[in-house]
Amino acid sequence: MSNLKKRYDFVLLFDVQDGNPNGDPDAGNLPRIDAETGMGLVTDVCLKRKVRNYALLSGQNIFIREKAVLNKIIDQAYSDLGIDLSVPPSDSKDGSKRNKPGAAQGGEVEKGRVQMCAKYYDIRTFGAVMSTGANAGQVRGPIQMTFARSVEPVVALEHSITRMAVATEAEAEKQSGDNRTMGRKYTVPYGLYRTHGFVSANLAQQTGFSENDLDLFWSALLNMFEHDRSAARGLMSTRGLYVFEHSSALGNAPASSLFERIAVKRKEGSVGPARSFSDYEVLVDESNPGEVKLLRKLG
Repeated sequence: MSNLKKRYDFVLLFDVQDGNPNGDPDAGNLPRIDAETGMGLVTDVCLKRKVRNYALLSGQNIFIREKAVLNKIIDQAYSDLGIDLSVPPSDSKDGSKRNKPGAAQGGEVEKGRVQMCAKYYDIRTFGAVMSTGANAGQVRGPIQMTFARSVEPVVALEHSITRMAVATEAEAEKQSGDNRTMGRKYTVPYGLYRTHGFVSANLAQQTGFSENDLDLFWSALLNMFEHDRSAARGLMSTRGLYVFEHSSALGNAPASSLFERIAVKRKEGSVGPARSFSDYEVLVDESNPGEVKLLRKLG
């Protein structure tokens, strides 16, 4: 059981300089942009992946990880429980019937779900669909996040890049020894992004998400970009993390009204396109109505 007793809502601010924070594979990996407003977008899936990577570096087991075969992981969970899903229904110890070979049935599914939540940090945090093979059910995680949206419109720039080498002899002969490969790189000159998140104490009880898990999550939001460097992403940094702590599991105020207490504006006298975080100011309403505390993690 989880020892998490309170609901939390949070605002995360992060920025990117000369990088692509989240490329769209359906658009040639261009930075994601709202076509109607020009605001930059970063998906919740992208942010959760960075949290997972940080948790993995911190020693946690992760279900959704690079090159993982998910059904094999679910099979291993049942093996660890001593449940042999290959046993025919007539030979099963509890008399349960299997609709298909290798699939858990009845109370086995709940046992598998509990085992997966206990072992994998990202399942008890974000939830997972585990019914694709042996069937360990579906889990709705206590932490959910929105798409991140830039504070102001961003511009996606396209850059030509050159590699002074080729991959094959045929390419070298075609270029008469020039040996040059051309490519493209897409960046956002600068963008300050904002995302909102929610932590449900009620759902935490179902997955076993604990106070220690929550502390790791806050640490991930603060440090995930420090361990996710690449040439494509440029310079990305967490700039603010504002956490609203309710005094109960059900909460004491609507999340929308709490988020309105964090306002990001251009500094007076700032002209032209923003090119650094110093072009902005964050205005915070420090009052605590309805027994909701503002816990600044950063900002």
